[in-house]
Amino acid sequence: MSLYITSLNSGSNANCYYIGNNNEAVLIDAGLSCRETEKRMKQLELPIERVKAIFISHEHADHITGLAGISKKYQLPVYITDSTLARSNMPVEPQLVNSFTNAKPITIGNLAITPFKKSHDASDPHSFMVAGHGVNVGVITDIGYACKRVIKYFSQCQAVFLESNYCDDMLRNGNYPYHLQKRISSDEGHLSNAQALELFQQYQSADLRLLILSHLSKNNNKPELVEALFNQHAGSTQIVVASRYEASPVFCIEGTTLTTAAKPKRRMIVKDERQLSLF
Repeated sequence: MSLYITSLNSGSNANCYYIGNNNEAVLIDAGLSCRETEKRMKQLELPIERVKAIFISHEHADHITGLAGISKKYQLPVYITDSTLARSNMPVEPQLVNSFTNAKPITIGNLAITPFKKSHDASDPHSFMVAGHGVNVGVITDIGYACKRVIKYFSQCQAVFLESNYCDDMLRNGNYPYHLQKRISSDEGHLSNAQALELFQQYQSADLRLLILSHLSKNNNKPELVEALFNQHAGSTQIVVASRYEASPVFCIEGTTLTTAAKPKRRMIVKDERQLSLF
């Protein structure tokens, strides 16, 4: 059986990633509003009823804005650490809340979701590896650097959503104040293009077939820059840059075979990013 994956949105405005098979799926983070999540999944012909749980990486707004609404409407279990829930101030219904522990897999149908700690400026941040039918998919964003845990799980994956947040030169020469530049580039900030490329080159699995570069900065990066940089070193890995305005195609992974299962039915450009979380 195959795994199907897509970025429903990726960026500082909203983050939400879908991973599933023909029977069940999970969302990693819920930064989109419930209405926008429904809309984008419908465009991709992904039935929302297939989603069986939501996993939350940390409490920053771009990862949790839609959590309360979608979990309540569909009575979806929410997997979130106690510290992250406390800091989020999200009114999640108590009976839907489930905690998780670093490196201890959680089973959702035929999927196994392994959370692992990462370095980021949040209360208890985690990344995830979702495994099913012999395929491992990593969701590794919002990390200050590639620690040993990140390297361990990244090197096991056939597909990865990997942060490539900023270009060093654009951040250094841009209009962000010095304290913000330091925060972004710190070990508890975000992963640069150069750091992401180093991780990819040095630690990719021989079976890595899909790298979805994610969480690009609007002001300190450019999709075409990231795509060109990684394509120079892609080898047998397909490079995709996730959008902060629309969903990516749905990719199907079975063993080491990668195909595109579905593309959004129509192009959707959101000019005002506030539209992502109004409802």
